[in-house]
Amino acid sequence: MKTSVVGSRVVREDAWGKVFGQTKFPADVNLQGQIYAVVIRSPHPHARVLGINSEQAMSLAGVVAVLTAKDVPNNSHGVLFRDQPVLAEYIRMVGDPVAVVGAETEEIARAAAKLVEVEYQVLPAVFDPEEAMRPDALPLHPTLRPTNVLYHMPIRRGNLQEGWAQADVVIEKEYSTQHVDHAFLQPEAVLAHVDERGHMVVETATQYAHYDRGEIAHALGLRFSQVQVKTLAVGGAFGGREDISLQIMAALMAWNTLRPVKMENTREESFYSHSKRHPMRMHYKTGATKDGKLVALEAKIIGDAGAYSSWSINVLRKSAVHASGPYVIPNVSIDSYAVFTNNPYSGAMRGFGAAQTVLAYESQMDLLAKEIGISPLEIRLRNLFKVGSTTATGQVLTGSVPLDQCLAKIAPYLQRGGDSQ
Repeated sequence: MKTSVVGSRVVREDAWGKVFGQTKFPADVNLQGQIYAVVIRSPHPHARVLGINSEQAMSLAGVVAVLTAKDVPNNSHGVLFRDQPVLAEYIRMVGDPVAVVGAETEEIARAAAKLVEVEYQVLPAVFDPEEAMRPDALPLHPTLRPTNVLYHMPIRRGNLQEGWAQADVVIEKEYSTQHVDHAFLQPEAVLAHVDERGHMVVETATQYAHYDRGEIAHALGLRFSQVQVKTLAVGGAFGGREDISLQIMAALMAWNTLRPVKMENTREESFYSHSKRHPMRMHYKTGATKDGKLVALEAKIIGDAGAYSSWSINVLRKSAVHASGPYVIPNVSIDSYAVFTNNPYSGAMRGFGAAQTVLAYESQMDLLAKEIGISPLEIRLRNLFKVGSTTATGQVLTGSVPLDQCLAKIAPYLQRGGDSQ
């Protein structure tokens, strides 16, 4: 097959613009007569908003509007479930937006935001997902789930008791990973305006323009055809731009004031407002025979979904599917959970739930190899998936399984440098 791109030196379509600084990112676009909006966010992880007094802010010269939950026609959005408020009256995490201030300049908007008085009823918060799983824990989304367990994925294969009976060596350990921020160089920015047709136009950097369009239309009570989302240069994303950030709030302000609205997050605001990689607590018990063949795996994975569901169901499903790694294990019991807490909400990030479990199953392989007395390379070669292997979920692999070929090629280099490397 002849191709013009594969195997050729091809100049990226966007290369010249980025090299010469001509590429337009959302923070670079402006419209005549625009105002600036900033968000007031909750300092509390769990609370009710009892009242918002914006009189002082509105008296400041240059302030155009202060919007709260009562100004949102349909006050919800979300990727899988609309469980996240546009502007919150019930707080589930630090950083939840409670009001948005629009003013003639960003400086005036930020000054006015400090004058808005928000009265909170602070509530007890839960930050440990295992505590949140307890039957007596207060459910954070009672209309969505009666408990804080958003999702449970069980995987069963073979007979675990028979597997443990065959095992000469058993390693049992607990592993954990932490929240990770995407930290893209370009924080979130949006420009929204109502065009000559009376349609809402939102310019932003997003990974999911059609989803953004639907969520903006839903929140503002508009038809899908009345909303246009223009995706400008995205820059970094890594999953962090799949959830709504400023899009709906900017559109809401533009719709209420009939002025173009510019919004830009500071780095601090970006940390508070967008999703994180799921922290996971992973309990692993792995058994092998004395000749290094895996015979049993029992794993329990608890993923901290944080305050809102976002992509947690999909992420923890993938964690379960990948929990046994690229290895043939005939007897498997895996339970993966996504759990609501008052932590920052977790969502999509590169690897999508498969990245965290690598720490656990590969560490187990190294520990088993050490206990048995064979090299880390050898225990992997004896258990790797090959064409015809069956995974823990019962999938038969029929192609594209080059793991044994890959390790065979690098084995001489590993052995020269020492098996443990």
